Amino acid sequence: MTATTSRTIRRGELVELEVGSDVRDSSRFNEDIAPTRLEERTWSRWNVAALWVGMAICVPTYTLGGVLTAYFGLSVGEALLTILLANIVVLVPLTLNAFPGTKFGIPFPVVLRSSFGIRGSNVPCLIRALVGCGWFGIQTMFGGLAIHLLLSAIFPAWKALDGVGEVIGFFLFGAMNLYVVIRGAESIKWLETLAAPLLLAVGVGLMVWAMPHVSLSELMSQPPSRPEGASVYGYFFAGLTAMVGFWATLSLNIPDFSRFAKSQKDQIVGQVIGLPLTMFFFAALGVVMTAASASLVGETVSDPVSLIGRIDSPVWVGIAMVLIIIATLSTNTAANIVSPTNDFQNIAPKLINQTRGVLMTGLVGVLLMGYDLLQKAGLIVSDVTLESLYSNWLLGYSSLLGPIAGIMAVDYFLVKRQMLDVPSLYRDNGAYPAYNPAGFIAFLIPVGLTVISLTTGTMSWFYDFGWFTGSALGAIIYYVASQRLAKPVPAPMPAGEEARS
Repeated sequence: MTATTSRTIRRGELVELEVGSDVRDSSRFNEDIAPTRLEERTWSRWNVAALWVGMAICVPTYTLGGVLTAYFGLSVGEALLTILLANIVVLVPLTLNAFPGTKFGIPFPVVLRSSFGIRGSNVPCLIRALVGCGWFGIQTMFGGLAIHLLLSAIFPAWKALDGVGEVIGFFLFGAMNLYVVIRGAESIKWLETLAAPLLLAVGVGLMVWAMPHVSLSELMSQPPSRPEGASVYGYFFAGLTAMVGFWATLSLNIPDFSRFAKSQKDQIVGQVIGLPLTMFFFAALGVVMTAASASLVGETVSDPVSLIGRIDSPVWVGIAMVLIIIATLSTNTAANIVSPTNDFQNIAPKLINQTRGVLMTGLVGVLLMGYDLLQKAGLIVSDVTLESLYSNWLLGYSSLLGPIAGIMAVDYFLVKRQMLDVPSLYRDNGAYPAYNPAGFIAFLIPVGLTVISLTTGTMSWFYDFGWFTGSALGAIIYYVASQRLAKPVPAPMPAGEEARS
């Protein structure tokens, strides 16, 4: 049988790799992490915007305003401004790191092979995967609670199951998520495009419903919880860092989605349209709904699932829970399953395909949530809550991802100058090393300083502003180290025949 050689096709700004046996037979290749073909790149700016609307509208976004006012010492106005600015800031790494995905059609783990090495890419991939699996478990818990409340509204006898019903709901909702992702990118695209306008319409309706029960002037004039006379700047920048960190994970694996975009303009415009205003609006909705909850249900409730569950109308509770299930499903599938699935495949592409990667993501997510599931089922008794046990750890853990974002951007734009040898990204014996020392030095130094700052209390500013300090330092160190340590990679395009049209 004659061996076939890979070749590249260029159409304008996009590059397609036609895979030959030289790449297809490599242990670093499978069809699910292969470069997308040009005909597979069908996502318009509106599909990308819908993706972000679907991911941004979720229970954690709803609670962000309350988190900033309660734990970061900001007033309501300061908190909402912080959320808006943070999501404008995070557009920078999102759009930059999306570029190689759109141009070459390659997913996040394959992009990382350029800066960390063919085998070395597994280290940042598994770090990202673990965070994604943890958030998958947390979001599935919210979705499972919504299923439990929905079934309780339809079947009164179900309500008696209490915590056991929530555990059953957890596994039902998790199975729904895994099914969507196993069906592939078009399934996710369909879900997000369907969910986005529906969720926006529901958000506007909830705002209209709550507004008569809230005095905006009183809400905005509430004093912040920080010490009287304290400067706002330290609290503001700490809150800004936390809010940027909210999407720190997606700023890394955005190539998993941008590889399906029609053009760079589509991915940029779609993200600009879909992310900042959606995050701002839904966080503002959470502030208004929490303030109105005392009038609506007789007590202050910051969790939208619990708030709606207290409404004395089975019909409205049922409708609302269906919408919350859709909102959480659209967030969880895209934000928390796609990346771990691709990351696990990167370990051993010939052994782990997309279906196995999805199942591994579900299994790890369940294991991470095992303590809370046992607690809800009544098998253990503890005062440790889901938020204190997992959410705080995951938010802190996410701050360690900043260096990877800086390294990725500098590698692609300054070191490789937007030119990748794509066939070599799928081979052990290609132009890229197994481990790139420049990538690991640039990653480990900022992470080491973050850990020292967190454990000793020295240089507290380094941890407080961790995403900014980590990404900037990682980017600088990588650029310097790559000039001194990394072997030059043939610039250009992959070897082989090149067709232009």
